[in-house]
Amino acid sequence: MSRIGIKPISVPAGVDVNIADGNVVTVKGAKGTLVKTFHKDMIITLENNEIKVSRPSEDKKHKSLHGLTRTLIANMVEGVLNGYSKTLVIEGVGYRAAKQGSDLVMNLGYSHQVVVPETDDVKIEVTNPNTIVVSGADKQAVGQFASEIREKRPPEPYKGKGIRYENERIIRKEGKAGKGAKS
Repeated sequence: MSRIGIKPISVPAGVDVNIADGNVVTVKGAKGTLVKTFHKDMIITLENNEIKVSRPSEDKKHKSLHGLTRTLIANMVEGVLNGYSKTLVIEGVGYRAAKQGSDLVMNLGYSHQVVVPETDDVKIEVTNPNTIVVSGADKQAVGQFASEIREKRPPEPYKGKGIRYENERIIRKEGKAGKGAKS
């Protein structure tokens, strides 16, 4: 049995879960509403404020879908209850970010400013000129949006300039050997 797939997901107070035909799961909470369609073979049930996911057979495909389905539903419940966030740090002289209306405007060493618009399901907050917080209810959407912002100027290995995740460690490289080195 799948160690993760067999765990029941408890539905806390303030979260409303609806399972429709075709394995369409709708989760509503304080942070928003998430709807996702899961594979038709998975058996998803809601009883006594617990969601249980089971599989119809021991096929390799069903085994792999079992834990995945349970994890995705658990992430939906967690997302509408508490939400998810990713923190990005900007490093470099003159590199900074600011919020103008619903747009994120960044100076990243290019000849122009980089503008990223906020979406409906993902919110952007600039806590200081070098820190961006991306938050929302959908874990996948938050991670994807943070990745797209990081893509605008990924950290380079020589000086560490660029946009990185808060806990990301950049492996630094040594520059050229300089004068005096014999070839």
